[in-house]
Amino acid sequence: MVDDAKSPAADQSPPRDWVILMGLATATFLLHLAAITRYDYFRDEFYYMACGEHLDWGYVDQPPFAALMIHIVRWVLGDSLFAIRLLPALCGALVVSLTGVITRELGGGRFAQVLAALAVMVGPVYLTVSHFYSMNCFDHLFWALAVYTLVKIIKRDWEKGWVWFGLLAGAALMNKYSMGFLGLGLIAGLALTPARKYFKSPWLWLGGLLSTVIFLPHVIWEVRHKFPTAEFIHNATLYKNMPLSPLGFLAQVALEIHPLTIPIGLVGLYFCFFAKEGKTCRVLGWIFVAALGIFLMTNAKAYYLAPTFFMLFAGGACAIEGFVERHAWHWLKPASVALLVLGGLITLPYAVPVLPVETFIRYEDFLGLHPGSGERDKPTDLPQVYADQFGWENQVAAVARVYNGLSPEERTRTLIYCNNYGEAGAIDFFGKKYGLPKASSGHNNYWLWGPQNPGADMVITVGEKPREVEHTFNQVQLAAVVVSPHARSFENNLPICVGRDLKMPLKEAWPRTKGFI
Repeated sequence: MVDDAKSPAADQSPPRDWVILMGLATATFLLHLAAITRYDYFRDEFYYMACGEHLDWGYVDQPPFAALMIHIVRWVLGDSLFAIRLLPALCGALVVSLTGVITRELGGGRFAQVLAALAVMVGPVYLTVSHFYSMNCFDHLFWALAVYTLVKIIKRDWEKGWVWFGLLAGAALMNKYSMGFLGLGLIAGLALTPARKYFKSPWLWLGGLLSTVIFLPHVIWEVRHKFPTAEFIHNATLYKNMPLSPLGFLAQVALEIHPLTIPIGLVGLYFCFFAKEGKTCRVLGWIFVAALGIFLMTNAKAYYLAPTFFMLFAGGACAIEGFVERHAWHWLKPASVALLVLGGLITLPYAVPVLPVETFIRYEDFLGLHPGSGERDKPTDLPQVYADQFGWENQVAAVARVYNGLSPEERTRTLIYCNNYGEAGAIDFFGKKYGLPKASSGHNNYWLWGPQNPGADMVITVGEKPREVEHTFNQVQLAAVVVSPHARSFENNLPICVGRDLKMPLKEAWPRTKGFI
């Protein structure tokens, strides 16, 4: 197990290798900076900022890490698009370089390191996740760091590394539950390979204890709030996520990872399970198999599988490099790199908004490729990740016109209620500019925060049709319809209503608004 680690590529990487990897990482970072303000804020960015204003040990749809980080970012850098998207861009760059470093640790030389790093650099899902703020950018970074640590533990028999792995796993779980899938795969991988010897190591159990202690405050929060995240996951699986067949799921994965990088990943899977050179990373193969099996059984979104490919790209690049060297097919090196770069340039406009919106729509129509949202909503002329960056301030301005059209006495009695956290978050963010109070919503954690004007007996609703508002108010007026052509289907032709004469006290009506999905 240690003999493989003595190869020159694994022990020490030449300075030029580091320069190349840092160059790819820097190019990724600069690409995001170049397009960082081309479109507007993303729906979830408003919600993360709202959560950051209500720091807690957990939220209906996420652990606390991402909310804490955006709170810190806004305190240090402000809340401009550049400020809140700086960390995601940095995470994306680090993941590119770490994938190359993992490849080096597996014995890969310069070409293998570049090939693996480039596979991540051109992958649409990795570029997309690194373009805007969400817990996913941190999730990818935690996965890359965890895989790197795991490879070092197994390849170098570094038992004390389990402590570092436990710290990483605990922090990662406080960001997103998906690190748990790595943990489940790790248990299976250790049990099914010679690495099972680590079950006897006190360092492994110490690492597990550390991760548990780090994650415990969130578990306590879940218990205190009657496990809202379990309800959220259940509802999203049944009612929100688009059901896919196993083949449909894998096809979606291929599109999001990039069709040209899938062969590298498949070779990497072979490398992990069957190649002699990959005997030290059998555990990595089982992590991928376990995660894939779980996602196929739970109607998960395809992008959830993305971080498992870091290790497959690393193993695949090592195997391809070995094949090239054995057969002296050196022409494959520049050819494969050129092919990845070309393929990445073709799909780049789908992942990062390098094109003006109208130009992108023409480009999309030319290619005939219109990605779905993975959710049960009507398609629009833009991919979901772009459509969710349009129409927000337009909405807030329309709400402000309705709100300011009320008498001063009515405004004190009015609650602004939004159908989802994107609409509520946009009002919370842009509302100061327009003189609006904080918004309320029954969507996810907004429901837990409760109505922002508990004594209200009037409402301005955003995104609810008049007949829906009539369930709670005797007098309902359609005050405006907001047109946002490039927004999601349910954010275009958006009704804004005014409801008067509440049929029941707000305290009784509020529980009915709950929507964890």
